[in-house]
Amino acid sequence: MQTRFCVRRGHSAAVFTSGHWSTSDLTSEGAQILIGEIMGCNVALENIKKNINDVIQKNKNIIDVLGRV
Repeated sequence: MQTRFCVRRGHSAAVFTSGHWSTSDLTSEGAQILIGEIMGCNVALENIKKNINDVIQKNKNIIDVLGRV
């Protein structure tokens, strides 16, 4: 299995292949950009998690109201 993380055009990339990391000109700048991308994804995932929890709570409230009818 091979997964490529291409940071941005003109920057370096890290490649994960069969359980081992290899780098192609991975610079500090490229690493910082990659970390920033990961942090951005983490924020997006946290927002998705919050939205899912909100929907779950709304469903529980609806079920509670319907149970009283």
